[in-house]
Amino acid sequence: MVETHELSKRLVILKMNFQGKNLQSIWFEPESGGVCIIDQTKLPHQLKINCLQSLDEVCYAIASMQVRGAPLIGVTAAYGIYLSLRSNVNSLNEALDTLSKTRPTAVNLKWALKRVQEFLAGEGVDNIVGKALEVAQLMEKEDIAVCEAIGENGLPVLRGIWESKKNSQDVVNVLTHCNAGALAAVDWGTALSVIYKAKLAGIPLHVWVDETRPRNQGAALTCWELAERGVANTLIVDNAGGHLMQTGKVDLCVVGSDRTSLSGDVCNKIGTYLKALAANHNNIPFYVALPVSTIDFSILSGQEGFPIEERDNREVSHMRGQTEQGKMETVRIALSQTAVSNYGFDITPAEFVTGLITEKGIFEASPESLSKLL
Repeated sequence: MVETHELSKRLVILKMNFQGKNLQSIWFEPESGGVCIIDQTKLPHQLKINCLQSLDEVCYAIASMQVRGAPLIGVTAAYGIYLSLRSNVNSLNEALDTLSKTRPTAVNLKWALKRVQEFLAGEGVDNIVGKALEVAQLMEKEDIAVCEAIGENGLPVLRGIWESKKNSQDVVNVLTHCNAGALAAVDWGTALSVIYKAKLAGIPLHVWVDETRPRNQGAALTCWELAERGVANTLIVDNAGGHLMQTGKVDLCVVGSDRTSLSGDVCNKIGTYLKALAANHNNIPFYVALPVSTIDFSILSGQEGFPIEERDNREVSHMRGQTEQGKMETVRIALSQTAVSNYGFDITPAEFVTGLITEKGIFEASPESLSKLL
């Protein structure tokens, strides 16, 4: 992991201007020849930019969740192919295999690697490096456009809720789980893209943010980026959502997806299923925002076909945070002999999904509706 002096100077500029200014989650840095990412493991206490220079560094960034979120993982993997080929023009197959093992659940990883492989098919050694960079940069730009379109297509949902409730309340209350914002994509995000578009349209909003144990992506990432964009938000423990829905404090749930089946089953961060159950019981709309690339058309039922990632037990038994003195520390919160299970995702059946918000429009969570996207 390399951070050049010039990049360090640029980081100072980005820090000074970040409030009110857009900063992508990933970009190519011509001066250093590397791929720059926001190290999301350092947020919200530190905005740190890493400049990745090799395939190994890209794989580590994905596996350690320095980058995370299905769309961003896909684009990062595409850049990983470029960095591998830059080092060894004959390393394509090895790079594809290595990257495919970094995160098993998010289908965008598989989708991105297949797309790069097809784009590079037949390219000779003289052109393959340049072509690999070309397709990675193309996918970066496409992801921005796709996520912005998701927000545009979801905007009428929030506008309709506001029009129906504005005479009885001051804001639209949205509950989200994990981070499906700009940090989970190149820019805009998926679920939070809908929020950002509504904010720009003048719809008054308040977001309930699940902490999202065990890695606390809601607390560390979602609250951070919502605050940076001026969206009112409140951090809650993961188990508070049901109570808020019962007491009329939630108008809408919007989450992202790491993989969605042809039948509309949604695989997302662990805990999503429970929010969908509570929303269904309380007649609250439950929407999933995702790019079409996150739909795995080869799998009909999520229960039968989705691999559920199990992560390091230390994510549950330990917690990292900042002390009152500003020092980052990791502490154990469970006895060392305690058995730990750490499933990273769960599956929300299609019957609990009000609609799937994509860049192509809003679709029902059903094979008949999603087949129109094939």
